[in-house]
Amino acid sequence: MGKAALQLYSVREAAQKDFLGTVQKVADMGYDAIQFAGYFDTPAQELKRVLDDKGITVAGSHIMFDAFKSGQIIETFKYNREIGNDLLIVPAIGPDYRDSEDAWKRTAEEFNKIGQACKEEGFTFAYHNHNFEFEKFGDTTGFDLLFGNTDPDLVKIELDCYWATFADLDPLDLINQYGNRIVSLHLKDMTVENGKKRSIEIGSGSLDIESLINIGTRNDVRWFIIEQEQFDGDPMESSKINIENLKKLMNK
Repeated sequence: MGKAALQLYSVREAAQKDFLGTVQKVADMGYDAIQFAGYFDTPAQELKRVLDDKGITVAGSHIMFDAFKSGQIIETFKYNREIGNDLLIVPAIGPDYRDSEDAWKRTAEEFNKIGQACKEEGFTFAYHNHNFEFEKFGDTTGFDLLFGNTDPDLVKIELDCYWATFADLDPLDLINQYGNRIVSLHLKDMTVENGKKRSIEIGSGSLDIESLINIGTRNDVRWFIIEQEQFDGDPMESSKINIENLKKLMNK
């Protein structure tokens, strides 16, 4: 069974005001791990001390694509090694990398190189989707172009089940298709307000989260990660509701 984590982007305003304090509060909510989207200039040793004190681990770091293509990646490796993280994820790519079939294939080629570099340094490399990856190019999608032209051993998948659903795909089908290439699932529920889809706390929307957990478990998914972007109230309170509901489903 995978473990439950929070993508800290969900509580980014709190993290920006008090990064280490927010990490501590997230641990107290009952999350097994945290996934980072920046470290707010916090020294690795300080962050590691808080993680260890709270008994919470790291479920990956989101690193912008350009950072992998510069000297900055050496520092990224060093920082993540110090905090005990072995999973590095590109959270999105710009239009120039995805506006044609050829662009996707070029991106795939770059991802293979990055994946190889990460592997040599002891890291797993993955990509996190939104909905634009499912745009059609002929009879295929950007998602399939990317992962069909990358080495499964070098480029893994962080499947955002909400965004796949947003694009009118069934994330269960994608998990069945890509199997244990998927290292983590991003989970949030979905509701429709005034004809527009939006994210909401787990258990309050239309996604079959229990089935996603079950099929993820059968495919040895390491992490079930909450990432909510829209809120009716305090994002910290939503994060607490999310972990309570997620743990209930995971323990069924």
